[in-house]
Amino acid sequence: MSTRVRIALVMNVFLFWFSPALIRSDPNMVPLRTFKIRENVTYDCINIYKQPGLDHPLLKNHKIQMKPSVSRHELRNQTDNTKTYKNKMGCPDGTVPILRNSKEYITNAQLFAEKYFHPLSSESPGSHVAGVRSQNGPYHGVDASFSIHKLNIERDQASYAQLYVGSGLNHQINFIQAGWMINPSIFGDGGVWSYGFWKGENGNGCYNTACPGFVQVSQEVPIAQPLDQPKEDLLHYSIHQDKQTGNWWITKLIANAPNIDVGYWPKELFNLIGNGANMVGVGGAVQASHQGPSPPMGNGKFPIGDPKESAMFTNIEVLNSNYEQRRIDSFPMEKLLDSPKCYGINTDKIKLLGFAFNYGGAGGEFCGV
Repeated sequence: MSTRVRIALVMNVFLFWFSPALIRSDPNMVPLRTFKIRENVTYDCINIYKQPGLDHPLLKNHKIQMKPSVSRHELRNQTDNTKTYKNKMGCPDGTVPILRNSKEYITNAQLFAEKYFHPLSSESPGSHVAGVRSQNGPYHGVDASFSIHKLNIERDQASYAQLYVGSGLNHQINFIQAGWMINPSIFGDGGVWSYGFWKGENGNGCYNTACPGFVQVSQEVPIAQPLDQPKEDLLHYSIHQDKQTGNWWITKLIANAPNIDVGYWPKELFNLIGNGANMVGVGGAVQASHQGPSPPMGNGKFPIGDPKESAMFTNIEVLNSNYEQRRIDSFPMEKLLDSPKCYGINTDKIKLLGFAFNYGGAGGEFCGV
């Protein structure tokens, strides 16, 4: 089997991986301040040098990088969205927000993972994707704007919109993904949440700050938080590798406000993406319940007719091997769509927004396995 085929097979596993994990702050840490965003959603402001992400054994001698060596470009306001971003919280200097859990939250997430998901198998019943990717690396990042949508998702279903980077070799995979998700079994509600996920050396990794690894830097925007709709209806995320340190940053670019460098996954966590990733991509994804119908993707509408009527990704760009920003269609690119009866992707209708596409669908009973 060629290396290219192995990479493709391994990264297909990644695209179908929805294994949830838990998000916690150490109960032994005394927060300097707390923020209760809504019922059962509380953040503790933890000393940045004592945050749970630094407990990973590979980070024993890690020195926190407070900001990227090169800032991402300012967001060009190319949409009708002129809303000004306002922060919900602001931890005191020297602290960062870490999400606090309940016992019910932990129990539900564990049951969901054990009952429905198969992390290291390409056979993931009920998983479907619609998006684009390029496997012509090495790449040092990907960024895109994508619409946020509230959907009716059942307790044991999930719907995602994400961008990602990754590499695979000899049955090993490294990858990072970020975006928004609706997953009641993980978060305990049917709201839209931002999230990040990583998988590194020896198969280690998890969502958000569920296990050690992710280093939260922003005092105001945590890696996982409820997204306030309709006030916030668009995400512009960048996953990019720092040229000096090799750390993988996630930055939130915001119209009419400064960029927010949320945090990063340290280079030490990975053995295959230290010098760039072989693959980058963006798209939507869903996970059906064990015996029920497949949930809606995007905004639940098939991408036909007026592009404003369905979910979209716009301004999709990557950092190439020389850290130069280029449209993703400047490289060999493939569309991903495994259930055309239930979901669709259309790259032909959106203009003046860089490389873009509409995607999504209502799901249903006969979407395939």
